[in-house]
Amino acid sequence: MHALVRGAGVAGLTVAFELRRHGHAVEIVDRAGYVGAGASGLAGGMLAPFCEGESAPESVTRLGRAAAEWWEAALPGHVGRNGTLVVAPPRDTGELKRFATRTTCHEWLDEDGIAVLEPALAGRFRTALFFRDEAHLDPRAALGALKEWLADDGVRFRFDASSPGTDFDAVFDCTGSAAIGTVPGLRGLRGEMLYLETEEIALSRPVRLLHPRHPLYVVPRGGNRFMVGATMLEANVGGPISARSLMELLNAAYALHPAFGEARVIETGAGVRPAFDDNVPRVLRIGNAIHVNGFYRHGFLLAPAMAREAVSLLERVPA
Repeated sequence: MHALVRGAGVAGLTVAFELRRHGHAVEIVDRAGYVGAGASGLAGGMLAPFCEGESAPESVTRLGRAAAEWWEAALPGHVGRNGTLVVAPPRDTGELKRFATRTTCHEWLDEDGIAVLEPALAGRFRTALFFRDEAHLDPRAALGALKEWLADDGVRFRFDASSPGTDFDAVFDCTGSAAIGTVPGLRGLRGEMLYLETEEIALSRPVRLLHPRHPLYVVPRGGNRFMVGATMLEANVGGPISARSLMELLNAAYALHPAFGEARVIETGAGVRPAFDDNVPRVLRIGNAIHVNGFYRHGFLLAPAMAREAVSLLERVPA
């Protein structure tokens, strides 16, 4: 079977990967010019099903539990299996307790336990939650490696505005926010992030800082760089990061560790994330296409499960 995949973000590439595993010929088209040009390239890359369970439906945790294994099998060496550390300032200990009651598969750490895991945070927090079974990856590196694997496996990529033609047995639409207005119920959410660079601090895993107004995560990227996110606004607009969000992210990073106050801001970013009302992605057959969309902030966590579902739908009901 010859399949066309529209969109070269995390959804499109994982669908293409699963299609190739099932022996189908695949062509990928994307007008942006490179993989991960949309929300995928701005993602945190946290494979954190248990932490996400704090505010997400149970299905997110259930579907995301196998994500780290999928990515590790697809891209050996790209997944960090160091868990997630969740901390809160002493005045916000109540937030940490609330987080614990809404999540599973964690353990409590005292100051000594925190220092063992992250020496840079020694003495800064009294207690923390450690989600040992969670993981993370660098989204841009992972997308690049997945593209390379697919290209080596015979997948054709087309990054231009020309029409791919109609000689396909199946079409998968994985175009993210570009499908808003086409896919019923799909809306846009604005997400913002930044990259900091500093030699003054080292982290081995994603760290989430709980705060009543400005929850934040910091993800180490290697090379003394850290991805800091993420604001989430009910707005379907792109454009540069807002001054308010930039200040909030920087203030929260400083609260995690003062060394971030002297860090270099090397990149800021903002983009529109597609989501349905329940913030859970869906696989839908609309006309002659199978749509895989609505990943909210769970792209890398849930893309493997959604890709498997999409290919299963194709094989159950031929296009």
